[in-house]
Amino acid sequence: AATFANSGVEKHNGQGLFQGAQACFNAINRAGGINGRQVELVMADDEFNPAKAKENALKFASDAGVVALLHPQGTRQTTEVMNAVRTVPIVGPNSGTTALHKRGANNVFWVRTNYDVELERLVRFADTLNLKQIALVYPNDPFGLSVLDGFNAALARRNIKAVCIASTPGTASLEVGPAAKALAAVPAQVLIMSLVGTLPAFHEAYRAAGGSAISFALSLGGSAPNLAAMAKQPERPIFSVIVPPPNAERFELARKYRADMRASNFSGDSLVSLEGYADARVLAEGIRRAGARIDRDSVTAGLESMSEFDLGGLRIRYGKDAREGNTYTDIVTVAQNGQILS
Repeated sequence: AATFANSGVEKHNGQGLFQGAQACFNAINRAGGINGRQVELVMADDEFNPAKAKENALKFASDAGVVALLHPQGTRQTTEVMNAVRTVPIVGPNSGTTALHKRGANNVFWVRTNYDVELERLVRFADTLNLKQIALVYPNDPFGLSVLDGFNAALARRNIKAVCIASTPGTASLEVGPAAKALAAVPAQVLIMSLVGTLPAFHEAYRAAGGSAISFALSLGGSAPNLAAMAKQPERPIFSVIVPPPNAERFELARKYRADMRASNFSGDSLVSLEGYADARVLAEGIRRAGARIDRDSVTAGLESMSEFDLGGLRIRYGKDAREGNTYTDIVTVAQNGQILS
């Protein structure tokens, strides 16, 4: 079962996650299911509202037929779901908030890397290019505050001091003008944008205000609509990614994902739907390892046994006390035609 934003400003990410997961399970069901059983993915729209996400998760948890929850979307939403549901395995929350990753919740199996890993990758890249005047924009909410902590830590490891840090009111807020103007007024060489659905609006406002820094963005900003919008802008950001680019031929994961998306008549390959696909692949393997008796405990045990599971270029490593399964991160950019370039 999945709760995610099927409406509102973050619906494109939510729908992408769901389509990727559905494409995976459709392919599995066409091949006969798992241990002879068909897999049904049911969804509920939480409108990117934490209270609704909690309500949806509790309803799913009350249904004995639901053996796992798949990728709750957003930091506040994931927090509410994790606090409310302790006995159902939760696979692939769509949040990199490090404090949540490190909480030690035994029923939560992370597939995406945490934000500290992404920020370290971006800051290291800037430092390698001798670009040390670095700025940050973040939303003033739990997601953004987690990124702020990781950003400060990555800079401190290199004795770099930020030239400017500005915030927007929240992840879903389109009030981006004040932050854009504040950041455009400083001589930054690199601007890290920890924004999601509001990324294109902020970037456009930043350039209009005279901002000239090379722009970096976190993986959650890399939705298909965002990449399409950014491709039309004169300066296009560099993104960190936590899954391979969907068009990366050298990754078996990406090749299978594209084939299964086509078979389900889903168009518009994206980093987000590939993440949803990877989440579903991990859950499916946990269900397969659960054996003939499929319930929440056996699925948890199945997931925990995945000490070295290769998704086709992306390795998952869980264990008795290990729930952060993936450390993959890379950097990409987007071409004028919207294609992801690695």
